[in-house]
Amino acid sequence: MTQPPHDEPTATSPEELREQVEQTRTELGETVEALAAKTDVKTRAQDKATAAKEHAAVKAGELKTKAADLAHQAQDKLPNPVKDTATHAAEQARAKAARAGQLWHDKAPQPAQQKTAQAAQMARDNRNLLLAAAGAAVLVWLTYRRRG
Repeated sequence: MTQPPHDEPTATSPEELREQVEQTRTELGETVEALAAKTDVKTRAQDKATAAKEHAAVKAGELKTKAADLAHQAQDKLPNPVKDTATHAAEQARAKAARAGQLWHDKAPQPAQQKTAQAAQMARDNRNLLLAAAGAAVLVWLTYRRRG
């Protein structure tokens, strides 16, 4: 039998001894559980990946909002003739894109159309990720432009 620690009084009754044993078992169980959690590399990696994914989603939302705000601010600063020209250019671009889409539909082979449709659907499904990447690219470009 081992000696009790000097800072703890020994049990005076069998009931106290049982309580001390139960408390020691509980503490030992918690310690083993904590050590097992620290050695579970897969779970820790998954937890870190989940946290990183959540952080990226938050940042993407912030960048999206910031980009939209900057676009609105830039648009508000434009004089009316420039706004009208931009609106007209956008309408022309939409019309040309519609004509190009129709030409693509008429001339492209079916497998190419299917692959393109899949890529477009994937882009729509991952719009936030694409917007975040575009926002990051713009920020990098602006940073290098200011330094250069």
